[in-house]
Amino acid sequence: MEINQEELTYILNILDAEINQYKESDTSVHPYDIAEQLLKLRELSSEEYEKIIKKMPHELFAEVLSELPDYVQEETADIFSVKKLANIASLMDTDDAATLIQNISEEHEEISQDILGHFDDEDKELMKQLISYEWDEAGSYMQTELFSAKIDENIGVALERLKVLKISGEVDNIWHVHLVNERDKYLGSVGLEDLIIFDHALNFEDIPYDKHKNYSVNHKENIKDVVEKVTNYNLNAIAVLDNKNRLIGRITSDDIYDIIEETATEQIFNLAGVNDEAEQDEDMFQIGKTRAIWLGLNLLTAIAASLVIGMFDATIQSLVALAILMPIVASMGGNAGTQTLTVTVRQMALGDIEGEDAKKTIYKEVVISLVNGTFFAIVIGIIAYFWFNMPMLGVVIGLSMIINLLGAGFFGSVIPLVLQRAGVDPAIGSSVLLTTVTDIVGFFSFLGLASIILL
Repeated sequence: MEINQEELTYILNILDAEINQYKESDTSVHPYDIAEQLLKLRELSSEEYEKIIKKMPHELFAEVLSELPDYVQEETADIFSVKKLANIASLMDTDDAATLIQNISEEHEEISQDILGHFDDEDKELMKQLISYEWDEAGSYMQTELFSAKIDENIGVALERLKVLKISGEVDNIWHVHLVNERDKYLGSVGLEDLIIFDHALNFEDIPYDKHKNYSVNHKENIKDVVEKVTNYNLNAIAVLDNKNRLIGRITSDDIYDIIEETATEQIFNLAGVNDEAEQDEDMFQIGKTRAIWLGLNLLTAIAASLVIGMFDATIQSLVALAILMPIVASMGGNAGTQTLTVTVRQMALGDIEGEDAKKTIYKEVVISLVNGTFFAIVIGIIAYFWFNMPMLGVVIGLSMIINLLGAGFFGSVIPLVLQRAGVDPAIGSSVLLTTVTDIVGFFSFLGLASIILL
């Protein structure tokens, strides 16, 4: 592919300016902005991309790398030496460093182990601990950099310590002081904005208990529950505790935003029968193969719907109008079902549907579908009557419309709930199953009623 030299020069100039701004401690430039330009450069010229990142200060690249996608982090093992990767990882927040090493291990297990070998014993054990968590556990997303204080510590002394930690770059984005007892058991957190109103000569134990925020999660807790807690209580960060209630880290809001975005993207892709991880692959064959699996399954379901049509071939041959109107019933049912399915899956992801809520959801969707089905049954019935001058044909398609939209509302809400109860991600298989149901119900009701009423 021919390189657009003008665009390449433009991006290189932007990157050069942004990197210089960073070197001059200009806070107007953010690592995300640099990461965005690097991704554009990578698409245009991998050679220039590698030149830029190799010349970039390690402190800057450590921050930029945290903003780059997983597949870009993976390929750093092909660009940098193990020693440089270890140095870059050591400059990242612990959660970001663990993610980098995990991404590299996907294709380069030996290199990821060599990177760990360059850490001192304490940091190595910490990285191994973070990497050992399952992807859906809170510990997998926590960072160990935080500001904590003993409950009997002087406030002024603690704030001076925070000042030193900030200047040295050991902590960043600090919103709370996490209070612990002499055995490191978590007692609560006090926001810095609350802390400034207290006399610095006091100790933390002198702060009224109602100023403590006691939001925390266990390191093994499901990350979906963590996201729900952080969003429900509008938290900037949440403390992470081990099984003995000892403070071991925190999860910050920026990670929560990333998780929400990833979850939403995954749901959208899965509802369309697309694998979100495969879509990040640069190999078009791999992308095509994963899509083909779902298309193949959809072909089988389409054949099932066609078999239903085949049962009424004589009916269709005797009345051509049925063939003309048939797609309308199936299309309306499919769209109504997709509306119900999307709303239900999204509410399930947000934790809005639990226990008795499931019955309410099914009832609500069935009622909405019945109302819409009745309205559009009248509309299409009148259209069919004037179109083909057959009053009973209008009745047939109207009744079929009600039946299919009613089925779409019922199955659109039931299918994801049943899949979740069975331990299957409702976003993955729901759309294919629902399409099959609405097509079969739509064709069977329309052609079956036509056979009974018109012939």
